[in-house]
Amino acid sequence: MPPTQAESVIKNIIREIGQECAGHGEIVSETLAAFMVKAVVLDPSNGFNMDRPLMKSDVQKLVKLCVSRLLDSKNPSLDTIKMQVYFDMNYTSREEFLEEHHRVLESRLGSIMREITDNRACAREELESLYRKIVSYVLLRSGLGSPTDIKIVREATAALQSIFPQAELGTFLTLSKKDKERQLKELTMIVTGIRLFNRDCGKGGEGIDDLPAILREAIPATTQHIDSQLQTAQDQAYRYTAILEKAANNPFLSIELQPYMLKEALYNVRQYEVFLQIILSDIITCAQEVEMMIKQLGAQLEQLKMIVKSKTAVPTSQVFPIFIALSNLWTSFQDETVLISVLSNLTTHLVPFLGAHELLFPEKVIQNLLDGLTVKTDVCRVKEHLEDRVHLADFRKQEWLFPETTANFDKLLIQYRGFCAYTFATTDGLLLPGNPGIGILKYKEKYYTFNTRDAAYLFAENPENYIDLIREKAKKNAELIQLLELHQQFETLIPYSHMKDVDKHIKPITKSESSTQTDTHILPPTIVRSYEWNEWELRRKAIKLANLRQKATHSVQTDLSHMRRENCSQVYPPKDAGTQSKREGSSQVPRPQIYIAGLRGGQGKVTSGVKVNLTRAVDET
Repeated sequence: MPPTQAESVIKNIIREIGQECAGHGEIVSETLAAFMVKAVVLDPSNGFNMDRPLMKSDVQKLVKLCVSRLLDSKNPSLDTIKMQVYFDMNYTSREEFLEEHHRVLESRLGSIMREITDNRACAREELESLYRKIVSYVLLRSGLGSPTDIKIVREATAALQSIFPQAELGTFLTLSKKDKERQLKELTMIVTGIRLFNRDCGKGGEGIDDLPAILREAIPATTQHIDSQLQTAQDQAYRYTAILEKAANNPFLSIELQPYMLKEALYNVRQYEVFLQIILSDIITCAQEVEMMIKQLGAQLEQLKMIVKSKTAVPTSQVFPIFIALSNLWTSFQDETVLISVLSNLTTHLVPFLGAHELLFPEKVIQNLLDGLTVKTDVCRVKEHLEDRVHLADFRKQEWLFPETTANFDKLLIQYRGFCAYTFATTDGLLLPGNPGIGILKYKEKYYTFNTRDAAYLFAENPENYIDLIREKAKKNAELIQLLELHQQFETLIPYSHMKDVDKHIKPITKSESSTQTDTHILPPTIVRSYEWNEWELRRKAIKLANLRQKATHSVQTDLSHMRRENCSQVYPPKDAGTQSKREGSSQVPRPQIYIAGLRGGQGKVTSGVKVNLTRAVDET
């Protein structure tokens, strides 16, 4: 059958199912009807052959089976499927939600944006009307008050006039459309920052809610509500698990429990628990973002106060960036407020999908079944077998991962959402949490955990057999495909929220001691040192060589350079030398002998001395 014809047939089947259900007073969405069609076709007990085209009788049978399952209001399996479809249609990741939220806001502001950018005002009245539209646009985009409130409009107008007087409208009208849109966004952020600063100083802020305080109250309240819902769902799941674990060892009790659809109820509660954990994780992320933004807001306001102080005028280059930063922070507060509201509403709308439990399992019936049983939590089950670890010596072909040998042990994507694969396959669908501490089996680039060491050993002997059993069980209970994350095995039933994660596998980073030794140079180097790719460098070298032709070579040796090359020199050894004169000669100079007489004085008052030179002449010596 051609693809277009097959698509047409499927649409007709979905439309007919919706009409049949509407005739019985049940409104069914096309998404739910499509999911049910695929679930019924996958179930081997219904006898549909996927390899041949559907006959008219097959289509009638398919519609009848789908309608009967969609009208079975007391079936926990149907509630689980409805819950999965609702969550998939209404939940998106944080990034996608914020992106879609901003896109919706932009589309809502599109009309007034076009009125402003396409305006060709000339008269005074037209310019005043255009200015009022700009004020309304600023208020609508910032979300700080209604543009119909006179006080808010006056405050916003005063802030806008301080940075964009009405006299500048003529210049604004001469800009291109893109420049007008960019300037309008900048004006909105600056006006928002001014109003937030005035509100902090107690001089304005009309119509601005205290979003940080609101979020600080809303987030803990929402978290506490989800925690209580999660605790209730986990307690219910623990009790169902205890009863089903007892029934797995008692065939008579198992037959007695079949009409109660206890396993389907367990799947319903476990799926609700998974969705609550996803929502709770997003809310915790919101709380962290809000705390960080509150600190940033306080720092920006404090910096702005330090700049402004009591000045009558401040440079725009100093305050405008801070006003824009304040506006962006406040927009983030608004985003977190909307996100918290959406997540809270999503949590509330998941509760009706648990309605069948009280009808099928009254408290009295549950207490009778729990008589003599010990209800164990998931944490208790993990602690029971914490010391029972897989011995690597028992396995030569399989690869096992442990916390001390794997760096990203906690980030590995465990198959079947962490439930024990062996227990689920051998007990016809009992969900027991796996214990990663026992060891994680790596098989065909996928990772499996088990609740006991014996279960791990038995599964490792023939993994394909147990994987096939789980796949066949999922065909009978289509809600298991999303609960156990079997989307790769059933690609036609991949929900939108999991489409991006289909091909993402986190590989384990194993840790081990190792050493390597290599030769310094195995092959001789082939690098041409004289090669140069730069044409300008080649020109520079050519000019240098040309200049060298006209230069003379000189050599210089210094104390630092004399040891850089070998030098050698040759000298003659010293020899004895002597001279001979004809005769010996000598000379002597006479010693001076000078005497002074009369120094001792006499009878007179004046002393007179007589100098006598007795030195012999030179020629007399």
